Amino acid sequence: MTDDHSVDDRVPPRNGLDLSRRDTLKGGAVVAAAALTGAAPGPAAAATDVAPLPSAPRHGLRLQTTVNGTAVSVDIDTRTSLLDLLRERLALTGAKKGCDHGQCGACTVHVDGRRVASCLTLAAKLEGREVLTIEGLSEPGTLHPMQQAFIDHDALQCGYCTPGQIMAAVACVAEGNATSPERIREYMSGNICRCGAYVGIVAAIEDAAATMGRG
Repeated sequence: MTDDHSVDDRVPPRNGLDLSRRDTLKGGAVVAAAALTGAAPGPAAAATDVAPLPSAPRHGLRLQTTVNGTAVSVDIDTRTSLLDLLRERLALTGAKKGCDHGQCGACTVHVDGRRVASCLTLAAKLEGREVLTIEGLSEPGTLHPMQQAFIDHDALQCGYCTPGQIMAAVACVAEGNATSPERIREYMSGNICRCGAYVGIVAAIEDAAATMGRG
């Protein structure tokens, strides 16, 4: 008498085929994978058959620019934004990615002394130009007057927008637009603080403008 557990686990023959349960499952897995990838069923591809990501940008160029006083030469994709260049390639993460549409100001940096939204600025346009970020605003171990004013007037809360606020505020003073609270609010309107620290921000800019000698 044969033990039920010793019976061969074969699928009953059908149309002359004699397949084991393991063969059946293996075939089903191959068909399912082919359906997901759009490929014709065939031998399972090895993991090494996956095409590697390109090591170099498909549409690339060599960019030579200056960032925070340091010459930079880097290969970039022509579609790379200044914000992504700073954060992903140069590890300068002070400029924040907020809206990525130029509407919040969290990514504000200076290019040739003028404030720009780095998320909307193509890195390819920086050839031979000078970029200043929050990391290069002051000497190591010291604070820029605007940074100190933001601390003194508690002009921040979560701090996410603060680097962009400070860079825009420095530009506001340099542009001669820090002459009154109303004018400061107008020329800082492109920088959003979701925590609502606007009263402290305006006070900080007024204070720093006097220290910086411009306004």
